[in-house]
Amino acid sequence: MLDKLFNLKGTSHKKTDINKRFNLIGRVGQGSMSRVWRATDLQTGRTVALKVLDKAKTAKFESRFQGLNKPSEGEVAISLQHPNIVKTYEFGWTQEDELFLVMEFVEGVGLSLLVDLQNEEMKRYRLRYMIQIGDALSYFHQQGWIHRDICPRNVMIDGNHTARMIDFGLVVPNTPMFCRPGNRTGTANYMAPELIKRQKTDQRLDIFSYAVTCFEMYTRRTPWDAALTIDAVLQHINKPPVQVTELLPNIDAQIAAAIMKGLEADPDRRWQNVADMVTEIREAEARLVLAARKAAAAKNSAKETPGQGVADGKPAHKEMMPQPAASAEDSPAG
Repeated sequence: MLDKLFNLKGTSHKKTDINKRFNLIGRVGQGSMSRVWRATDLQTGRTVALKVLDKAKTAKFESRFQGLNKPSEGEVAISLQHPNIVKTYEFGWTQEDELFLVMEFVEGVGLSLLVDLQNEEMKRYRLRYMIQIGDALSYFHQQGWIHRDICPRNVMIDGNHTARMIDFGLVVPNTPMFCRPGNRTGTANYMAPELIKRQKTDQRLDIFSYAVTCFEMYTRRTPWDAALTIDAVLQHINKPPVQVTELLPNIDAQIAAAIMKGLEADPDRRWQNVADMVTEIREAEARLVLAARKAAAAKNSAKETPGQGVADGKPAHKEMMPQPAASAEDSPAG
């Protein structure tokens, strides 16, 4: 996959007048290096997310990899096929020579909003989202990439309660020339210590960011309490993270341990691959679901009176499917 992409220069070198090709319905997002519109593709009739990268800012970022023939965001995105990663249909260049991506439009909300709200949806589906993000990241790593910017801002939740990764602007191949010390990019509160210290990196830096994201999904805050970005960065090096159990005493012990292992400052003590961390979370979810089902069954059984509740060999009550996240562990301490 990577060998092909290093020699791929785009789906087409023909420049596109995006104002003629697309009906721009409205701006739906803006990042540090891009603008995103909801648009109608007039060639296909499809509603899409049209992402246009700022030429000058992109060139400044790409200059860090001068001479390495780094694949563009479009080349990375179009290579990805996973149910928890937004689809990219096409990429090309505008008449102003800006890279654009034609992506699946996801109706939904940002994970960052749900983290902030900590509403019933967040509590009910939190473990599901954690597993889905982890599965997407595991696939991403299997394809030979390092994401470098895993955080709630880069995840959407669609109307079917499915998490979708949406941004690949800082992605690099997981090869020695791209993992050399010195290149520090990402979002400060989610940066692994080895990245902050400009040391040699690998895919384990994404595991750290994923663990920070999981921590935040439970507690509404990051593991380091810092109002200023520079303070957050320094704390990752000089101060251990707050234990998730301090903020959420009733959190399941297996989930808490999985998150905290992902936050280890030493990458050798961290999870060595994200799939193992996801397996731990998935096992905890299965155990909690089973316990909730048993509790519901016992509650229903206690309500039944002699001679009632069973007719023709069938239970009078429908089987309940409670979600494990809606429990006493949902209220952060303080």
